[in-house]
Amino acid sequence: MELEEMQAVWADLSSQLEKQKKLTDKMIIMMTQEKYKKKWNRIAYPEILGTIICYGVAILILINIGKLDNWYTLLSGLISVVVLLILPVLSLRSIFRMRKLNIAENDYKDTLMQYAKGKKRFQSSMKLGYYLGFILMFAIMPVTTKLLNNKDLFTETTKIWPFLISIPLAVVFMIFFSKWVYKSYNRNIIEAENLIKDLEE
Repeated sequence: MELEEMQAVWADLSSQLEKQKKLTDKMIIMMTQEKYKKKWNRIAYPEILGTIICYGVAILILINIGKLDNWYTLLSGLISVVVLLILPVLSLRSIFRMRKLNIAENDYKDTLMQYAKGKKRFQSSMKLGYYLGFILMFAIMPVTTKLLNNKDLFTETTKIWPFLISIPLAVVFMIFFSKWVYKSYNRNIIEAENLIKDLEE
């Protein structure tokens, strides 16, 4: 084989190897994108279920708004409805923004920067959701008492003790539940971020 033929074969092999490398890189990026979406789906699916529940309860309160026959139960009902409508929008909006992050089209640095911004927004919405959840917990108590038992929580003193006992239990449950959710979500957020960081290697 002459030198020119060897050079042509070598150039052809190099070209094929380069094409193979580009194809392999593209497949890795596509697989990473798929894994990334799955990590965010683990957060999105419980939030979608929570949204259905929140909107269902809000509709139930609005349908029975006439039963809230004094100013404080009516105010509690309206606060509950507002919180129930706002909470899902906050979380779902930031989750779907994070899911839409396109790893394949952006370069590595832009992807990391967009991820960092989105992560910060999502964590802020989680904190706001935590505080709104506490407001909802207290606002919805007189509403549920009125709608389920047709009793006024604030005027019926014979039933005040179960209510006073249930408040600390509800607060403790809310704290532990919120910490558990935060840990679970945070684990998926870190795993999604590590998938992007692995692309640098």
